[in-house]
Amino acid sequence: MRDAVLAVARLGGGVLSGATAGLAALRSRAKPLHPRGEVWQGRLVRSGNPASATGVVWLDEPGEDAVLVRLSAAIGLPSLTWDIAGLAIRLSDEGDADVLLATTGAGPLTRFVLLPTLAAHQSGLTTLLPYRTPVGPLFLRAVPEGGSGSETSTRYTLAYARGLRGWVDFAHLELVQRSEAHVSFDPVLSSPPGLGIYPWVALLRAPAYARARRSRGDSARHEGAGP
Repeated sequence: MRDAVLAVARLGGGVLSGATAGLAALRSRAKPLHPRGEVWQGRLVRSGNPASATGVVWLDEPGEDAVLVRLSAAIGLPSLTWDIAGLAIRLSDEGDADVLLATTGAGPLTRFVLLPTLAAHQSGLTTLLPYRTPVGPLFLRAVPEGGSGSETSTRYTLAYARGLRGWVDFAHLELVQRSEAHVSFDPVLSSPPGLGIYPWVALLRAPAYARARRSRGDSARHEGAGP
């Protein structure tokens, strides 16, 4: 069964890599994925949640992280309303670990479904694919606390869900000021402490990020292809 899952993930990774190459060939922008966006400096304040411990210190215990955040549109369509919104978070205090989220549903099944940007103000953005933790598969979610339509939300509530269970709030993210930093993200190469990457997730995602780096002539870790 495990070999079958890895084989399917490897095939899917090849398909996504090919799609990324196609986008790179069609556009002149440096980023074939999430070409349009804005970067913010911010802070992430974790309240922790010992009553629903996951075995991941970064989720279970309170703390504060300095972050760089990029808000973006996945495809770069003329109208952001019907694009896929991206929210990328770099945890500067955790070895530059990256978290990438996109607009999806929030239910047990719809959290696996990408949705247009407007969904960000309703169901929020999730990691779409799970992390590996001591308590099993775990998803992260960010829900805007303000702003609607074309307005930029500067505050988000962060939550996690174990498998298909409900969401548990554990932190608040605040965008403090715009940044001129040119930064991209790669959630496969560096994830938050305690949040592991399943082999099948790496096989599915890594080829597209590598392809995007090659299309830009980049090889360094911080020149990933994320949002």
